[in-house]
Amino acid sequence: MSNKATVLSEIIKGRRSVFPESFINKAIPKAVIEQILESANYAPTHKLTQPWRFTVIVGEARQKLGEELGRLYQQNTPADKFLQKKYDSFAQKTSQSAVIIAINVALSGAIPEWEELAATACAVQNMALTAQSLDVGAYWSSPPLIDDLGHFLGLAPNEKCIGLFYMGYHDAPAREAKRSPMSEKVKWMG
Repeated sequence: MSNKATVLSEIIKGRRSVFPESFINKAIPKAVIEQILESANYAPTHKLTQPWRFTVIVGEARQKLGEELGRLYQQNTPADKFLQKKYDSFAQKTSQSAVIIAINVALSGAIPEWEELAATACAVQNMALTAQSLDVGAYWSSPPLIDDLGHFLGLAPNEKCIGLFYMGYHDAPAREAKRSPMSEKVKWMG
């Protein structure tokens, strides 16, 4: 196996979701954030629609996002189902993260929506692998509340938020992947 393939395989197999409680109080330089975002731009995209759009949330905007998520949770949750711990978790996650990237998709109408969602997911995988290679922890969260973030994020009518990508330098220990054998997931024909 070539050296490039070995390095890539190590990055892929080493990638794990790293959650905000493991993030340390250390800023991610803008150049590193831009490098992570730039890798997204090379995802496969049918008819070159390049549907991925990102909103980078840093500084005080993180607190505003936490407040908005809390407000949406309170507004959309019946009183008997409301959990103060969950409400508080939004502000906690956003304050623990150095950067939060809203993952948005711009629907072109030229191809089926699922293809643009898939392309955007591939773009986020590129970001996750690049973050892993740079020792930046990250995870993609898709709470139902993201459906209501369009106004907060200033999205166009054809755009929608499909997740939040929390990032930070971290002190989480490396973990083994929990995957069943690939042989259980592949059928050969021929």
